[in-house]
Amino acid sequence: MSDVRHVLVLPDRDAAEEVVEALRERFGVVEEPQLVRDALAGEDDAEDAQWLVVLRDEDGRLDAGELDGLAGEWEGWREEP
Repeated sequence: MSDVRHVLVLPDRDAAEEVVEALRERFGVVEEPQLVRDALAGEDDAEDAQWLVVLRDEDGRLDAGELDGLAGEWEGWREEP
């Protein structure tokens, strides 16, 4: 079993929460992805923070390209490991 993680970067919390819901619906993700606020350097306002959706994929069943496309629907992207 590998410790594969995917990190999707989204522009705001609403987008991150919508992506989490889409992960459940489209990909059948059962384990709750982790939402993390990623403040940009020098930014104090939560509105200016990016949000990360971190999900484990120990079975390697999630396609990186499909996840990148999903994040792109909300003006985000998938970070390369």
